[in-house]
Amino acid sequence: MMFILYQSILILMLMTIITILLNLVSKKAFNDREKTSPFECGFDPKNSARLPFSLQFFLVTVIFVIFDIELTLLLPLILTIKISNWMNFSITMNLFIFILLMGLFHEQTQGSLNWVK
Repeated sequence: MMFILYQSILILMLMTIITILLNLVSKKAFNDREKTSPFECGFDPKNSARLPFSLQFFLVTVIFVIFDIELTLLLPLILTIKISNWMNFSITMNLFIFILLMGLFHEQTQGSLNWVK
């Protein structure tokens, strides 16, 4: 037990030393107004360098990522069929799918999935 404690302390000390050394040695980036401005052959830019961003597209993307992560949580449940009770498995799976459908219904009623507003 003490051996694991000593190894943990040693690893923590090494990580701390390496982090400090890397921060001291690393190249620092100094950003000033000239470096962050867009380059257009020395002339002042005509338009803004930042493009307009569609908030609706961002919301749909976030919803897609959330449901994609929930799908990755759902797939390993299939592997547990062999080792679990069928009744417990079906209750868990149905509850999880019900929660997903309620979230989708909530997003639909809030209007997050409508492109035209």
